[in-house]
Amino acid sequence: MVHEIIERSEAEKAAYEKWKSTLSAKRMLDWLNNQYAAYLSPTARTDDAVAFLNTPSAKGFVVHFHQTQYRKAEIVHLFDLLREKVLEMNYVSYVSDVRTFNRPQWVESIQRHYMKPSLNFKKTETEKFNQGYGNIKIELEFRNDIVYNLRFSATTYQDNNFNKADEFKELMGMVLR
Repeated sequence: MVHEIIERSEAEKAAYEKWKSTLSAKRMLDWLNNQYAAYLSPTARTDDAVAFLNTPSAKGFVVHFHQTQYRKAEIVHLFDLLREKVLEMNYVSYVSDVRTFNRPQWVESIQRHYMKPSLNFKKTETEKFNQGYGNIKIELEFRNDIVYNLRFSATTYQDNNFNKADEFKELMGMVLR
């Protein structure tokens, strides 16, 4: 396994900034937003390229980008945009890294952004910590340098030291706007 910190070049940063204002960026966010709305609807059906996770402690989605026509650069930009939007919500970056593994059939690389709510210290012994939407992890998986999946998840704490987590639906509204 190879483990490295994600570092974007100046050219990659400039391309990302330009991409954020394009129709492609809007189209990707609109598609994800529509898929989430379909997931919440009792009668609508989501695209086969997306799946949603809903357990008591973890909520999220995975986009199977190997089943779509999006270009690699657009998907990497979306990965970074989701991180940027989470950081705007009083979150701090815990780590942004990439891990590379030699698998029997392919070389797998997983870029990861892992964020936690800003520390809100308890003022009293009986006060609880505010966990926001929980810890948020965004992973972008490549197989032989081809984008395979993008995973977005929020994992909450289920113990008495933390307030109840904010609603995942609100988080989705913030990151997909």
